[in-house]
Amino acid sequence: MRAWAVKTPGPIDSGPLVQIERDVPVPGPGQIRLRVTTCGVCRTDLHLAEGDLVPRHRLVVPGHEIVGVVDELGPATTLFARGERVGAAWLASTCGTCRYCLAEQENLCLSPTFTGWDVDGGFAQFVIVNKEYVYHLPEGFSDDEVAPLLCAGIIGYRALKRAELPKGGRLGIYGFGGSAHLTAQIAIAEGARVHVMTRSPESRELALSLGVASVGDTYDAPPELLDAAILFAPVGTIVPTALASLDRGGTLAIAGIYLSDIPSLNYQRDLFEERTLRSVTANTRQDGRDFLEIAQRIGMKATVNPYPFSDADRALSDLAHERFSGAAVLVDFDG
Repeated sequence: MRAWAVKTPGPIDSGPLVQIERDVPVPGPGQIRLRVTTCGVCRTDLHLAEGDLVPRHRLVVPGHEIVGVVDELGPATTLFARGERVGAAWLASTCGTCRYCLAEQENLCLSPTFTGWDVDGGFAQFVIVNKEYVYHLPEGFSDDEVAPLLCAGIIGYRALKRAELPKGGRLGIYGFGGSAHLTAQIAIAEGARVHVMTRSPESRELALSLGVASVGDTYDAPPELLDAAILFAPVGTIVPTALASLDRGGTLAIAGIYLSDIPSLNYQRDLFEERTLRSVTANTRQDGRDFLEIAQRIGMKATVNPYPFSDADRALSDLAHERFSGAAVLVDFDG
C-alpha cells in the first residue's frame, strides 16, 4: 500500500513528509482494518511533520481524521461489519485502569496512544484501529464533510465545554481554521454572540457567512467584553490579548496540543477578578459521540478543501501558509 510518513522533521517546505510503500497491515484481536476513503488534514499533522511534536517512532504515518470502510476484522472482533463506513480519530487507546480512566477522564489517561503519532494514521490506503475507539458516523454527511469533524470538531467541542460559556453568552474565537469554524456553529446554535479575531481576510469572510457577530484582526479588541474565549491559533503571544478581552469571571481555553511560548503574565492585569486560563487535552470518546450527535442535529456545515492523496505534502504546506479557509481533506486514495 501507499502511505505518507515523516522521515526527518523540519519546515514543511523542506520535505519532511515522504511517500513510501508498505505491506497492507493485518488486524489483530480487537482490531479492524479500514480502507481509507478520506482523511482530514489537521494542524497537529503539521506540528508532527515540522517537529513541534516529536514523532514517537521513525517513519510514523500522520492523519487522525479518518473516514474509511471496514475492510477486515481481527480475530473475535465484533461491533462493526465489513463494508460499514466508520471514523477513527486522535485517541487511539487508553489503559482503562488508571485513576483518570476510572473517573471517566480518559483524555488524561496515564498511558494513552494517539493515532498518527504513536500508531500509524490515515495518510495511507489502509489503517489498523482499535474497535473500541471507532465511531459510527452520522447520516447526511459525505466522507469529505465528516472527516474534519473527527478531530477539528471534537476538540473544538471540548474546548467550548472547557471555556464554560454561559447560555446566550459572549464568546471570542482567536484563529479561525478547521476547528474554529465548526465550534462557532455550535455556539451560535446555542444562542451565543460570537466574535472572531483572525489575521486571514478569507477566514473573516467565512466567519461572517456563518453568522458571527463581529470579525477583527488577531490582536484587535472585540466590541464587547467576553464571557469566554477559545484560542485556536498556536501562538502564545495572543494569550495576554485574549485575557484582556475577558470580562470578570471569564475563561480562556487553549485548544491546541502545541502552543508557542506565552509572554510573562501579570497577575493583577491578566488574571485577577477570577479570570481563568485553561488548557484542553485530547478528548474522551463520549465527547466524540456527543459532538457527532450535535453536528447532525444542528446541520453543521464543514467548509472543506479536497486534495488528492498524492498531494498530502502540498496540503500541509498550504495549511502552514494559510492558503485556504476551513479544513483540508485528502481524497482519491486509489488514484
